[in-house]
Amino acid sequence: MIGGSKNSPGSCAAAALFSALAAFDPRVAQAELPVAEAQIVKTYPHDAHAFTEGLFFHDGVFYESTGLEGQSNIRAVDPASGRVLRSVTLPPGLFGEGIVAWKDQLISVTWRNEIGFRRSLGDLRTRAVFHYAGEGWGLTEDGRNLILSDGTPALKFLDPDSLKVVRTLKVTAEGQPIERLNELEYVKGEILANIWMTNRIARIDPKTGAVKAWIDVSNLAARAAATDPDAVPNGIAYDKTHDRLFLTGKDWPWLFEVRIPGLTGQR
Repeated sequence: MIGGSKNSPGSCAAAALFSALAAFDPRVAQAELPVAEAQIVKTYPHDAHAFTEGLFFHDGVFYESTGLEGQSNIRAVDPASGRVLRSVTLPPGLFGEGIVAWKDQLISVTWRNEIGFRRSLGDLRTRAVFHYAGEGWGLTEDGRNLILSDGTPALKFLDPDSLKVVRTLKVTAEGQPIERLNELEYVKGEILANIWMTNRIARIDPKTGAVKAWIDVSNLAARAAATDPDAVPNGIAYDKTHDRLFLTGKDWPWLFEVRIPGLTGQR
């Protein structure tokens, strides 16, 4: 984690950006691990002012969490038009991060506030507020536990009812710990994780924590044509019913349906 620059617009100075990229050298990963480019299947509109921190797909709708203090909200979005169907704004001072659907609930976390929310998935009304230790970054579920990233190489598996940590998983690539694990999505027995400040998504074995392969989204970032250095790839959603994977980024004008060779189906 690099100071307070994780999600503040315009605050990622050149030195911090260089440090972040240097710490994760994709040339090392390419030595042994396969790298696949995300292949664009379809392009959807995305709010270019949505600082995406969490994303999932449920019953034909995208649910998205945006960050930045005073601007953080959770919204349900129509995929075809990008229209916000309903939304809720987080209280002032809270920085929205990962979200996940669990049964009829939407569970969300915040960055450094150590405050999370249980909401009704249908109308986004708050059911309960909970507290946890440490930072909150990405959030997903594997059908049994919630999985939380906090910017470190450790993923935390949480009991969905108590939200207590039941185990941690250290993520490594070729034996080296991988930090800045950000937005998460569980896809076909793998954990996908955006690596903050890179154009890479890690495909993680949830049993061992080993990165199996990398997904390169450089072409998506180029299509997004974002000029703000903080407008990085962040946002992964999976449609289990139709085997569709969606990717976007912070303040990107587009959300992409993509095909990943060896992961998503060929249609």
